[in-house]
Amino acid sequence: MFWFLIPIAGLIFGAYIGQFLHIEIPAGMVKYLSIGIMAALDSVFGGVRAVFEKKFDAMLMLSGFFANALLAAALAYIGDMLGIDLYYAAVFAFGVRLFSNLSLIRVYIIGYLREKERIYRAHRKNDDDEDADEDADDASEEEETEE
Repeated sequence: MFWFLIPIAGLIFGAYIGQFLHIEIPAGMVKYLSIGIMAALDSVFGGVRAVFEKKFDAMLMLSGFFANALLAAALAYIGDMLGIDLYYAAVFAFGVRLFSNLSLIRVYIIGYLREKERIYRAHRKNDDDEDADEDADDASEEEETEE
């Protein structure tokens, strides 16, 4: 039913497990790690969005992840060599895409839930109408038997 939450659950599970693995990250690599995490989140949210739009392609998702991560890491490395914080450009780009994908996912989920509620209400209304018809039929049969 909520199969589209599997990637997000995997991400949360991975973060939870990561809390217990005491891995020290050198200060010079923090920029690269932050960009890698943002590339991963961008790919996960882009994949969930593609599932809702019925356009999901695993090859596109994986290639997009690696291409984004490599380009962002290259920007950060070139920026380090030039003494400029170019990784901010990647962080900004991934941030915009993350919020865009998240807002579209939210719209799709709300639309899905509203449609499900509309179908449920229509089904209940049909059941109530059938019950009323059965009661009317029972009442007319009782009148006929009394005569």
